[in-house]
Amino acid sequence: MNPLWPIRVLFLGLCVAGGYAISQVRPEFVSEQHGQLTGMVIGFGFGGLLIAIDEMLKGFSLRAFSAITFGLLLGMVVALLVDHSGLFENTEDKVRWLIRLCLFLGFGYIGMVLAMRSNKEDFSLIIPYVRFSPQNKPDNLLLLDTSVIIDGRIADLVESHLVEGLIIVPRFVLIELQQIADSSDDIKRARGRRGFEMLNRLQHNPKLEVRIHDGDFTDEKGVDAKLVRLARNLKAKLFTNDYNLAKIAGLQNVVCVNLNDVAHCMKIEMIPGEIVQLKIVREGREKGQGLGYLPDGTMVVVSNGQPLVGQNVEVQVKSTVQTGAGVLVFGEAQIGNGKIENLK
Repeated sequence: MNPLWPIRVLFLGLCVAGGYAISQVRPEFVSEQHGQLTGMVIGFGFGGLLIAIDEMLKGFSLRAFSAITFGLLLGMVVALLVDHSGLFENTEDKVRWLIRLCLFLGFGYIGMVLAMRSNKEDFSLIIPYVRFSPQNKPDNLLLLDTSVIIDGRIADLVESHLVEGLIIVPRFVLIELQQIADSSDDIKRARGRRGFEMLNRLQHNPKLEVRIHDGDFTDEKGVDAKLVRLARNLKAKLFTNDYNLAKIAGLQNVVCVNLNDVAHCMKIEMIPGEIVQLKIVREGREKGQGLGYLPDGTMVVVSNGQPLVGQNVEVQVKSTVQTGAGVLVFGEAQIGNGKIENLK
C-alpha cells in the first residue's frame, strides 16, 4: 500500500470537516437547504481534486518544481520588460490588456519549458560563480554510449542494484542510435532497434531516472570525443563496451567502466580437482567427448561425456586453457559415483 494514502484520507476528512464548519459559520457560502450536507460535499470535492492533482504529478520532483518556478519567474521578468518597453503605448486599453495576457502567458510557458530542458551547468551561465550542489552526497551520474545501450547488460546491472545512479543519455548518442536503426543492413538495423528497446526498458522502470542530455560540442567531430568531454564536464562515469574509448577516457582522467572487463572479472575461476555440476548438451569434436556450459557461459569439454548427452552430471575439472575467446575447461564425468541425473 502506498504510504501516502493514509495522509490523503486524513486530508480528505479534514476537508469534509472544514466544509461542514464553513456551512455553520458562514451559511451564506452554501445553499440554505441542506447547507451542512452541501458544505461537506464541497469540502470532499475540493480535497478529491487536490488528491487527483497530486496523483497526476507523481514522479514530479522538487528539483523539477524549483526549475519550473525559476523559469516562470524569468519568463515573467522578460514579459514585464517587453511590456514596459514602450512598444504598445499607443494601443487601446482592451488591446493592451490582450497583449499583456499573451506576453505573460507566452514568456511564462517558454521560460518553464527551457528550465525543464536545461541542466545545472546551464544555470551557471545565468548565475556565474555560483554552483548548486547537494550537501549530503553528489549525484552519481552514469553516462551511456551507443555500444553499451545496444548491449543491454547495463539494464540488468542497474535493475539488480549492482550499479546505481542517474542515467544520462546524450542527444548525439540517440542520433547515432537512430542512424544505426535506419541502416539498410539488417544486422545494424536489428542492433539499433534493440538499443531503443533497452532505453525504453530503463525509462519505464519506476525506480530509475533516465535523462536525455541536450548538450553538444560542435567543435568535436567524433562521438567518442564528445562523450569523453561531456563525462569530464559532468564528472560522470562513462559506461562503454569500446576498448579504444575506454583507453582514451582513461588517458584524460575520466572514470570509465568497460562492461567487457566487468564480465571478465565475474567469470568463475576453476581449480583442477574441483567438482562442478552441469548438463551435457552435445557431442564434442573428439571421439567420446561431450560439451557443457557453466552458468557464465564457459565451455567445459568432458572427456567421457558423449554417451551422457542430455543428462546432468558431476564433472571433475582436470585443467583449464586460456584462449582468445576465453577460458576453456577440460573435465571428466564422475560416472562411478552415481552422480548422474537422467533428464530424458
